[in-house]
Amino acid sequence: MDAQQPAPEARTTVGRAVLAHLSSHDVVKVVYGAIVGLAVVVGLESHAGTPTQTAATVIATAIAMAVAEAYSEFVGIEARERRHVAGREIPTLAANAGAVAIGAGFPAVFFILAALHAMELETAFSLAKWSGLGLLFAYSWAASRLAGSSITRATLHASAVGAIGVALIVVKALLH
Repeated sequence: MDAQQPAPEARTTVGRAVLAHLSSHDVVKVVYGAIVGLAVVVGLESHAGTPTQTAATVIATAIAMAVAEAYSEFVGIEARERRHVAGREIPTLAANAGAVAIGAGFPAVFFILAALHAMELETAFSLAKWSGLGLLFAYSWAASRLAGSSITRATLHASAVGAIGVALIVVKALLH
């Protein structure tokens, strides 16, 4: 068992920004978007068009996810709280939607680079899949550390969560 440890304090500007991000509600939305983005990339791989078409599909999915996030939160507030959404709440809804879009849309970067002939489409798919998996691992590891886990336990925790992503990639590879 790990002894509970206080949350680490950042000593640099970047470190403070990372800790602020990890302490925000954005983490949930970025992780959710990243999971969707990884699933889209894995699903597209065997039916890929051009790098531009693939980038456009990932970006369109990210936008659709962002709109769905904002719309569902809007409806949820009105249904759950029995009131209309206040204008002051719109920026928060938009920020949450933006975080989902960033998580889901990030893989598009690799397909844009492929469209610019900076890499092959196959390489873009590999980088999109493994960087998405790496992102999910990093968030899981950081969350576990912030919850007080030792480095070893955080690594085991993140590895277990990452195994789900690896299973998705492996199953898809075996089916095609």
